Amino acid sequence: MKKDNRSELSKPNFKLRNFLLLSVLFILIIGGIGFYFQYSSEISSDSKQNKSKSGGKHKRDDDKPAVVSVETANKTDFPLYLNGLGTITALRTVTVHPRIDGELVRVVFSEGQLVKEGDLLAEIDPRPFQIQLQQAQGQLLRDEALLKNSEIDYARYQTLLTQDSIAAQQTATQESQVKQYRGIVEMDTAQVNNAKLQLNYAHLTAPISGRVGLRQIDQGNIVHANDTNGLVVITQLQPINVVFTLPEDNIQALIKRKLSNESISVTAYDRAGKTKLAQGKLLAIDNQIDPATGTLKLKAQFDNDSEILFANQFVNIKIHLETLKDVTQISSAAIQNDTQGAFVYVVTPEKTVQVRRVTLGATEGDKVAITNNLAPNEIVVLEGVDRLHEGSQVDIAKKDGQAVAESLEKKTKSDDKPAKHS
Repeated sequence: MKKDNRSELSKPNFKLRNFLLLSVLFILIIGGIGFYFQYSSEISSDSKQNKSKSGGKHKRDDDKPAVVSVETANKTDFPLYLNGLGTITALRTVTVHPRIDGELVRVVFSEGQLVKEGDLLAEIDPRPFQIQLQQAQGQLLRDEALLKNSEIDYARYQTLLTQDSIAAQQTATQESQVKQYRGIVEMDTAQVNNAKLQLNYAHLTAPISGRVGLRQIDQGNIVHANDTNGLVVITQLQPINVVFTLPEDNIQALIKRKLSNESISVTAYDRAGKTKLAQGKLLAIDNQIDPATGTLKLKAQFDNDSEILFANQFVNIKIHLETLKDVTQISSAAIQNDTQGAFVYVVTPEKTVQVRRVTLGATEGDKVAITNNLAPNEIVVLEGVDRLHEGSQVDIAKKDGQAVAESLEKKTKSDDKPAKHS
């Protein structure tokens, strides 16, 4: 009986415990749902606030003036040039060869030396040629004596012939002998002159004025007239020429300029095209265009007083074609292009920009000639065009290469300085 009472007493406790567990679980579920909706609304309000803030920020950024760099269009003379590529060529290049065989006993020039025409360069042993000259001179003296004796006999025979004391045949024979000796004397004289010439060839002299190169053979060697390399190469540097090419499209303007009979200025620049090397003039124009490249060869000449040009040197050539007077020009960086053509952004006095269609003229370096629709002293935008459109507000940071902010700051500082009282 006691066992049954315990089981009956435990049944209500079990039901109460289950009821409490279900109640707690229900409360947790309701609390979780409420927390979820509250958290979602907070996130939504925060995102709306962030969107409104960011939208306001973008709006404020769009309202800010664009920072630009500008320059002033100026009116000045605009030179036109034709550009080409060329190679320096020596006016004359001579390889000095010996004209006789012998030992090279003396070399008197230095490598790279400037020499004048007729300067002594080297000497070949002259003694064999001095002996040949002596032999030829001795032979000449002997034959001249025989000729003189034969002429005396011929004169005597003529006297005897007038007196009818000698046969005419003997006189004629003597006359022939005189002529024979005269021929021998002429041959001897030629031998003497040849020996003198060979002796003169023993002294190697500069055939032209110029700069000598590296020595090809040293003192003490036996040289020959048929040596391939010779003794040294002399290149004339003053004046010096350049052979260059121009596209065939530029030839008509150049021919028109040449027909004016005025000297055409030609300037040579280094390989990079930045350093000016020499100033010269156009010398000649070739008579045919190369069909493979579509270019025409031209030749110019430079005095080369500074000796800065060397044979086979590569140079950039600029030909001064003409100069346009009083042309409005701006930097090529200010030129913008779209489907309708070229235009520039012109800054108005109210610090707004105006799209201005312009017609481009000649270009030289980073400058462009404007033929119409842009007046001198108007201000055009160089940098900062990405955000610009018709009527955009601008803030000028740099004008004509000078920082506007710095100049204003300096002006402000100078205005803030206290005035000195006397």
